[in-house]
Amino acid sequence: MTPNPSPVPRPSRPPQGDVELLERLSSARADLLAQVGRRIIGQQEVLDGILTAVFSGGHALLLGVPGLAKTLMVQTVAQALDLKFSRIQFTPDLMPSDITGTEIIEEEQGSGKRAFRFVKGPVFANIVLADEVNRTPPKTQAALLQAMQEHQVTAAGQTHSLPSPFFVLATQNPIEQEGTYPLPEAQLDRFMFELRVQYPSKDEEEAIVEATTGDLSATISPVLTADDVLALQHLVRRIPVTKTLVRAAVTLVRMTRPPDVEAPPFIKEYVAWGAGPRASQYLILGAKARAALDGRPMPDYDDLRGVAPTVLTHRLVINFAAEAAGRSAPDIVAELLQDGRWVPR
Repeated sequence: MTPNPSPVPRPSRPPQGDVELLERLSSARADLLAQVGRRIIGQQEVLDGILTAVFSGGHALLLGVPGLAKTLMVQTVAQALDLKFSRIQFTPDLMPSDITGTEIIEEEQGSGKRAFRFVKGPVFANIVLADEVNRTPPKTQAALLQAMQEHQVTAAGQTHSLPSPFFVLATQNPIEQEGTYPLPEAQLDRFMFELRVQYPSKDEEEAIVEATTGDLSATISPVLTADDVLALQHLVRRIPVTKTLVRAAVTLVRMTRPPDVEAPPFIKEYVAWGAGPRASQYLILGAKARAALDGRPMPDYDDLRGVAPTVLTHRLVINFAAEAAGRSAPDIVAELLQDGRWVPR
């Protein structure tokens, strides 16, 4: 079952209130990056991706080797947005109740009566950092999956709603795969973006060493509140989009599916399974958010092209022929974007 984004409106001039919100979002982005930049040096593309996911209402998977400040990055973004932050370290012995919470028996003083009380787990936060999410068994991953998709958890037969806004930003180490439980495709599909955290440049690494080996620590001032984030999420969904852009997004996603007539030969050769309809939805939502963060009232093909790698890469299942030829999902997506057939003439 796929999410139900708001119906695509006809392109029109945004209302005056939305124009003001667009200007506020654009200036807030600059302020957010400035605040986060007090602790995080470089990683501009990853930070933009996190903000795009946040204002789209989506989750993100951060892929990178240890020591690249993924945890600190997420924590700092949460502070700059003034959102409740929770970090869960995923381990092989982590149980679903360790995430969602559990019921305990309490005895009332005086009466002696006993009653169950639900104690909320760490998933009850606005931004949840699922650290090394692939190190826990599928049973525990399933508990997180319900929270990601439905924004609620079920414990002892009772359903509890999670706070709004709610985001899961998960990290994964691409090097060490021993003792891990690969995320099922259904869970990977719930992540709007896969953001690859790269090594810093030499200048950035020198600046990191200088900034982190002294006695001073940077303080982060909140730029927005939870209510502001919710209002700006609604603004992103109200942004108009043209029919041709929707057609381009759908065509691009359909080109990733080997059985489709629109799929190019290299997709048929190297891809076992392509992206589903949720990818088309996230392409449009991501393009809207990207335009809004830039202060523009309508997304274009460059916005679609900009979010496509982070939306499509983790949704492609490559086959043995691709592995034998040394092809990876990122370079297959890059080649697909160079194929101009997805842009309507």
